[in-house]
Amino acid sequence: MTQADRISRPLILGSTSRYRRALLQRLGLAFDVVAPEVDETPLPGETPRALALRLASAKARAVATRHPQALVIGSDQVADLAGEPLGKPGTHERAIRQLTRMSGQTVIFHTAVTVACQASGFAQTELAPVRVRFRPLSPGEIERYLHAEQPYDCAGSAKSEGLGIALLDAIESDDPTALIGLPLIRVARMLRAAGMVLP
Repeated sequence: MTQADRISRPLILGSTSRYRRALLQRLGLAFDVVAPEVDETPLPGETPRALALRLASAKARAVATRHPQALVIGSDQVADLAGEPLGKPGTHERAIRQLTRMSGQTVIFHTAVTVACQASGFAQTELAPVRVRFRPLSPGEIERYLHAEQPYDCAGSAKSEGLGIALLDAIESDDPTALIGLPLIRVARMLRAAGMVLP
């Protein structure tokens, strides 16, 4: 990595997620946001872990191709209930079904992140799994939660940074922002490896 790389690489978040944007702002870095426009349909037989890794890489590469001089961050999160991927519910009815199934269960949220730069050839991908144990939830609790939070754009229908924390018994993670959607410990490490100076 040259001194020019350390100084001049623009940073792009390859995601339109408001949650990831807010998280990346914590690092105090200037960055742009570009939609990756990647098909997120799982492949036949693809595990939740593999899906998260593939999509994070695909998102970073899709944006890096259009912005070859930039450092691009791509990320994806897939909730894993006994090997089955749970995506964003999108509707109230699907969120009810998701939370009913997760009641009393342990769900692994696979959050993958890729940092890539086409011009320099840099590319790293890491996975930050988070084990989340849901407490037993009654239908009334699920309804009250969904009406209050409306987490229909969140994988697994639960926002741990908000009222969703009340649905949980425990969270196990070595990267505390991973559950919200962007593992900042890993992101910072990868950006430093790519030559970016962080505080």
